[in-house]
Amino acid sequence: MAFEVLDEHEQGELVQKWLRENVLTILVGVGLGLVLIFGWQQWRSHRARHDLEAATQYEVLSTDAEKKDYDAVKQIAAKLKTDYSDTPYAVMAAMLEADFSTQRADLESAHTSLDWAYQHAGNDALKALAGLRLARVEVAQTKAQDALALIDKLPASAYTAQIGELRGDALVALDRKDEARAAYTEALTNLDPNSPNRAFVEMKLNDLGGAEKKGS
Repeated sequence: MAFEVLDEHEQGELVQKWLRENVLTILVGVGLGLVLIFGWQQWRSHRARHDLEAATQYEVLSTDAEKKDYDAVKQIAAKLKTDYSDTPYAVMAAMLEADFSTQRADLESAHTSLDWAYQHAGNDALKALAGLRLARVEVAQTKAQDALALIDKLPASAYTAQIGELRGDALVALDRKDEARAAYTEALTNLDPNSPNRAFVEMKLNDLGGAEKKGS
């Protein structure tokens, strides 16, 4: 089989020809690469600044909460939920706002804030916490069935004992005592022996008495 061996001059000519034919593609590729690198750096910088601003707002909100300044808390929480809804600080602000509403016996406002927090929580831990508090408010609103439906959808988390206790509360409200006993028992199984809440859950379980006999 014959083949042609190109000398250095011929090879150089071929390279120059290829470059001339593909110069536009090369320039576009290089330009696109630079744009992507610059854009990524700009996005990271914007994101860091965005998160820092949200953290600063939340710090101010926490200070106002310590002062029991409900109006200031509500105002900053609204700003965080509007301008920084993609950060965990907005979710925590909504939950803190709900705490104030609960203290003022405004369960409807607390429900609205907690539902927002639940819908916008960006990780399972925050979603479980917001959902747990939301279900607790629903039990207080005599919406025990809604609370049970929500509890069943909560992601796995470190709040297993609290969720079991709340499930028991909802079942008691629905007069499903045998199921409530099972829920409280499960909660106790997951509670630390030294937990200050343990005696309270045991009291709820004892208040239900013994298991009901079927057909009685």
